[in-house]
Amino acid sequence: MRKTLVVMLKEPHPGRVKTRLGRDIGMTAAAWWFRHQTRSLLRRVRDPRWDLVLAVSPDAQGMQSRVWPADLRRLPQGAGDLGARMARALAMPGEVCVIGADIPGITRQDIAAAFGALGCCDAVFGPAPDGGYWLIGLRGAAPVPPTLFSGVRWSTEHALQDTLATLPGRRIRFVKKLADVDTARDLRMTSPGARAT
Repeated sequence: MRKTLVVMLKEPHPGRVKTRLGRDIGMTAAAWWFRHQTRSLLRRVRDPRWDLVLAVSPDAQGMQSRVWPADLRRLPQGAGDLGARMARALAMPGEVCVIGADIPGITRQDIAAAFGALGCCDAVFGPAPDGGYWLIGLRGAAPVPPTLFSGVRWSTEHALQDTLATLPGRRIRFVKKLADVDTARDLRMTSPGARAT
């Protein structure tokens, strides 16, 4: 079955990306960090075992951007909240995993483990320490449930549990817990010795 890894990302413009981090270290430094973090992530997760696709925002600007590798397929994220945008990405055929671009710890092995888990379940999650998740994956054997992500309290400690509640009766597996970067404290915790400026 075809495997696709979708990376959700925004154009790295100061004040429009990683704004919580920007309040701690400055908007320009936060955008700089995100741009370089994303480039590093994309290098790490390229693998012939799956297709790598970028889900970009804002749509028109992201589709034309010179920031991201030109050889990677791009899809516009489209309108709506995070759930609506991820649901569109997950509707691609085959086995699909969706990740954010702000998780420094992701490795090729982590992605392979997630696709491996989809071999014997309906959905896979990579939990995050803050109650959210860094990865969601679905098998393409059935359409994306219309209620997926309904009522999820995004950016809270309830995000993972709320999402699980929208998948009743599904076989679910979990892979390694990883942290994203939203604040300067997160940056220090996930990137020892990292310099933001």
